Amino acid sequence: MTETPFDAETEFDRQLDRLVQLGYPALADLPEPAFRDLVAPLRTRAADGAADLPAPTDARVPFLLVITRALIPVQARLELTTLVGKRKPGFLDRHYAEDDLPRFDPIKELEVPDGSAYLLFDVDRGEEYRNLAPSTAMEGITAQGRLPLTIDEGLAFVTLHPAALATNRCFSLVGSRCGDKRVPALWISQGAPKLGWCWYGNPHTWLGSASARPERIGLE
Repeated sequence: MTETPFDAETEFDRQLDRLVQLGYPALADLPEPAFRDLVAPLRTRAADGAADLPAPTDARVPFLLVITRALIPVQARLELTTLVGKRKPGFLDRHYAEDDLPRFDPIKELEVPDGSAYLLFDVDRGEEYRNLAPSTAMEGITAQGRLPLTIDEGLAFVTLHPAALATNRCFSLVGSRCGDKRVPALWISQGAPKLGWCWYGNPHTWLGSASARPERIGLE
């Protein structure tokens, strides 16, 4: 059987359609056409940036269309995530204090673009870092010329590719920190995605550390 070639523009359209179907335009207080027009300039950039990358798998995808907290709050997007074949919405761990999430900013190494949306390339859920502390995983990630994911990017991963989050295949988001030893992470609880946090120096057998290429392409 001949494998269908990966087409980045078709994948971009699929990702955008999924966001629309989930209700992102309304959450952004935008009509659907305006939401589509907002991110449309990234379509060609996605095709260019993913030209040398393979088709998506459960563990690794060529790119993500990332919507940021500047447009839609984290918790609103989290509640639209689900596991494959499930309907229960994602939820926030009770150990996050009130107004805690806005304190988790991208680390300075990431140079995340300003604005409401951007592209992230060659995204991997980091299975090889399972049972390694995020501090150790960070060393391995940077040694490969890659950088960790933020909360916004992790939510995009699970929203656009729900199979990325699976039993014993969950991941830390070391790219978002708030000045203490906590590291956000996405894992499975009660049959749904859960955004929680772990300690920078603690390993977990079921938790890797997600990463991507350093380049992030924003709206111009």
